[in-house]
Amino acid sequence: MCFSLRPFSLSLCSAFRSAGGPWRRLAAVLLIVPLAAGACATRSADRDGDDHQQPGRGTGAYSRNRDVEGERFILEAGAELFSEHCAVCHGERMEGAAQGTPLIGAALARGASVDELVASIRNGFPERDMPAWSATMSAEQIKTLALWIAEVREGLVYSQFNYTNELTIPEGAIRTRAYDLEIDVLIAGLDPLPYSLAVLPDGHVLVTEKKRGLRLVTPEGELSTLIGGTPAVYDDSQLGLGGVEEGLGWLLDVAPHPRFRENGWIYLAYTDRCGGCNEASRVSQRPVSMVKLVRGRIESGRWADEQVIWQPPLESYSPSSDSVAGGRIAFDPDGYLFLSVGYKSDDGIQDLASPHGKIHRIRDDGRVPADNPFVDVPGAVPSIWSYGHRSPQGLEFDARTGRLWGTEHGPRGGDELNLLLPGRNYGWPLFSNGQNYDGTPVNWDGRHGTEVSLEDVAQPVVDFTPSVAVSAFVVYEGDAFAAWRGDLLVGSLKAADLIRLRIKDGQLLEREILIENVARIRDVEIGPTGELYLLLEHASGGQVVRVTPAQSRR
Repeated sequence: MCFSLRPFSLSLCSAFRSAGGPWRRLAAVLLIVPLAAGACATRSADRDGDDHQQPGRGTGAYSRNRDVEGERFILEAGAELFSEHCAVCHGERMEGAAQGTPLIGAALARGASVDELVASIRNGFPERDMPAWSATMSAEQIKTLALWIAEVREGLVYSQFNYTNELTIPEGAIRTRAYDLEIDVLIAGLDPLPYSLAVLPDGHVLVTEKKRGLRLVTPEGELSTLIGGTPAVYDDSQLGLGGVEEGLGWLLDVAPHPRFRENGWIYLAYTDRCGGCNEASRVSQRPVSMVKLVRGRIESGRWADEQVIWQPPLESYSPSSDSVAGGRIAFDPDGYLFLSVGYKSDDGIQDLASPHGKIHRIRDDGRVPADNPFVDVPGAVPSIWSYGHRSPQGLEFDARTGRLWGTEHGPRGGDELNLLLPGRNYGWPLFSNGQNYDGTPVNWDGRHGTEVSLEDVAQPVVDFTPSVAVSAFVVYEGDAFAAWRGDLLVGSLKAADLIRLRIKDGQLLEREILIENVARIRDVEIGPTGELYLLLEHASGGQVVRVTPAQSRR
């Protein structure tokens, strides 16, 4: 008996709306609704002067054609495969049937990871009369089915983005293995899509709203007006594949200099947007953008003393969306700065002459270090530290170990935590533990003269498949949660969890969900006394919340 995805999803929502754990994530499935094209560009948080073109004077509004067929595949293919091949034995809602066991709410005999599910589907389970499907389905169909089953089991179906789920901050203590936690709201009513926060030594918090600009929040929760004179940002974004917002010209990361008390420097990463400024823009008649890094100071509520720290050539600017731009900043103790630049297209990520899909390393004043891995390679961008990155989300330097860590999104599955080593290739778009949205394998090998084997690619320390939509993180150092020192505290968007990872000698030792299903956690930072700050995205307005111990370690 066949069934469509929508009744299946609504049945799951009804069945698990009141359930605990990951099933609560299925209570609200976002419907993908096209946004009318042709919205006019509006520039907000505009700097003084005319150093950026006004929209309507050659830049054009940002727009794209939505991949309706790709959306259909994402939302229906796994369900259709399950209905055709599996539902008769395992039940239409995976609840089990006379011939087969349930696939939800119970442990699976041969494991529930995507790889284990692939093996079970491919090889069958003869002792329980489950046939091998390798002769009936292709390898990619088997992976599509395994991904879909894993997503449903974990409450991480692709269509669930948690933008509009009810946002309720937990009252009372949240129990973890080491501490009871309390959460209080510092500020609400931000733009629904804030991007970054930074806690200053005096307890003030800087917040970037990517389509508005930069704000300052006092320790008491008072929100400033927008800081005047910061780089221009634009609010003409539209909905793309899967309802993800796409646009050009956004404010991204904010980071104070490690010696902020002495020099007052604040660093801003943003996507610099222009129209008619390169061949791609002139041919497409659309604006283009690329990550740019500046620093400045805040004086009397305004941005001052701006200096350009890193900017690639205008010819590298692209009309592709900034939704995977990266733009995260990390400092090490020796005066070096690391900057992530996400992919603008698959072309160029494996090309050392292109700035995107890379982690860059410079001095805090923009100078390129002489010991960078590609500084002597003819034609290479000299600031490149590592390459082969798809959608960098978090970037942190662990001063205790001297290691640089990064998180990034895969396609459907394949989210990663990587140890970022100099000169290494991290694989995109050649390899991934995930799958392309159209169901094809991630395998770019051989195209455009690229010849890279899997052995040449650095593998993730932690693979998040199915995808939790991993976001920013911190390497915890502080007194409030001393038992977590050296652990990585990682936010997630789709899962809406705060996750603790303990890693030793390159191996994951512990994984614990500290805060579950609260909201899309875009950024995580540590306060002056070791408390945690989380930046939450939500359709009703973004929030900054503070996490403190409810009591001492049990």
